Amino acid sequence: LRMLQVKLIVTGDDFGYCPRRNQGIVDCFLAGAISNVSLLVNGSAAADAAKLARRYNIPIGLHANLSEGSPVCEVLKTNSSLLNQDGFFHGKMGFRTALSKSLLNMSEVKQELKAQVELFHELTGHLPPHMDGHQHVHVLPEVRHVFAEVLEEYGIKYTRVPIEPGLHNCDWIPPSLMDFYLGVEEDSFNTVDVFTKHGIRWPDIYIGLSTMGRNMSVSGIRSAIDSAILELTAKAPQSRTVTIELMVHPGYPSVPPVGGCGEGPDDFSQSWERLHELQTLIKPELQSYYKGRNIQLCSFKDL
Repeated sequence: LRMLQVKLIVTGDDFGYCPRRNQGIVDCFLAGAISNVSLLVNGSAAADAAKLARRYNIPIGLHANLSEGSPVCEVLKTNSSLLNQDGFFHGKMGFRTALSKSLLNMSEVKQELKAQVELFHELTGHLPPHMDGHQHVHVLPEVRHVFAEVLEEYGIKYTRVPIEPGLHNCDWIPPSLMDFYLGVEEDSFNTVDVFTKHGIRWPDIYIGLSTMGRNMSVSGIRSAIDSAILELTAKAPQSRTVTIELMVHPGYPSVPPVGGCGEGPDDFSQSWERLHELQTLIKPELQSYYKGRNIQLCSFKDL
């Protein structure tokens, strides 16, 4: 592994969720602990996040959101298959249920995704170099096709495909959450051909489900990266550069009613787990591990 060059994109998700999340993500970036962010354009602090990214030169992409809060497309705010009876998106599981019952109109999904790209452009002054899905909605059946079309239309080259090596061995993940993750994994496998056909790319390795929240530790991140690299180089021994995306959610805990995407902040955002991620990511042991392993932190435009 000595000769291997590793490019690691550490992406802070949910940028724009609330001012305290923004602050935590910026602190992480300035400490050299993350190298990229993913913006929720319907987040309550999205405009502020875009300003911070510009001020500190933080590489920023789009975290497309169809499951939490309110749509950004005016036409869809009142009467749309994407909304529940309270006028908000259906939620992480609600979206999946509505989709499985064929209740979601895919042309509305496309309309909202395009509106989010346009708003991103308005807020940041450029198109997103990468675009992924909040709560992994972008790899779901039907949605994946529309998502791929939107990326191709705007010339957005990179996305995230959440297939995590070693996920099945993570016995610390509670069964209910593991079921969700295995669903995400299966959807991701079924998405590969669709994204490939549209010329969309993603890093060689994805890590982030096994290291989320309370489960994040320096040793956990190290072993996830090491074993993923070993597995990949066993399959393709001739490769010289390996690219990895590590998905993280650092921040200072949200304090209601501030935050969220229209309905206020969720439990995960208010919990200590965000701060735990922040504190883990900035540890010097992690930085020295990267150095020792020839791991270079970068963003999607450096691939």
